[in-house]
Amino acid sequence: MTPVNAAKEAVGTPYQLELMKHAQRMTWEAVERIAQGIHPGMRESQARELGQQVLVELGMQRIWHPTHIRFGSNTLKTFKQRSDGDPVLGDNDIFFIDMGVVWQGHEGDAGTTFVSGNDPQMAACAAAARTLFDEVQAQWRGQGVSGVELYHFAAERARQLGWKLNMDIKGHRVSDFPHAIYRAGDLGDFDGQPGAGLWILEIQIAHPELAYGAFHEDLLA
Repeated sequence: MTPVNAAKEAVGTPYQLELMKHAQRMTWEAVERIAQGIHPGMRESQARELGQQVLVELGMQRIWHPTHIRFGSNTLKTFKQRSDGDPVLGDNDIFFIDMGVVWQGHEGDAGTTFVSGNDPQMAACAAAARTLFDEVQAQWRGQGVSGVELYHFAAERARQLGWKLNMDIKGHRVSDFPHAIYRAGDLGDFDGQPGAGLWILEIQIAHPELAYGAFHEDLLA
């Protein structure tokens, strides 16, 4: 590994892979609990309030990035974009949850997409984001490729599956808090082989014709 890439994968003295995995488990528990409480007729802002309540109940240490819960067409928004308005979740709708939470000094980051009702195209979109994530993760585990190559693979597989990958969302570092001091950049720009327990793989896709998309992210470990 080059000195530059080694610096991008630096960690602090407290870092432990098992604590990273613990942080991910806790974050996923929060995502699932919040999803269970989201229902048609609820506004995005109410869902975010629910998210904060669940995190407090689970005993989070702190939030390291804002909780994003997106309904309907807002599922096309990137992390840095604001939602349009404060939409109400419909009876047949789509939404995703994206959380970044510190547990025992380590950064959990997880998110995925859910549907209300039984719209088959929305259900297919949500499932496709998870399928694409799994395929890209398998490529990482089996082929030893760089972060750059991972996202080239992801974009091509998304196209083959009939979806459009948002290449403005290309994963990022995590570690013992705060990872930001390492200035590692995006996973999709990392030209080395990503190490386990250090990178979040993010997949965001758009429906080719309709105004919604889906999101799935998790720790490569």
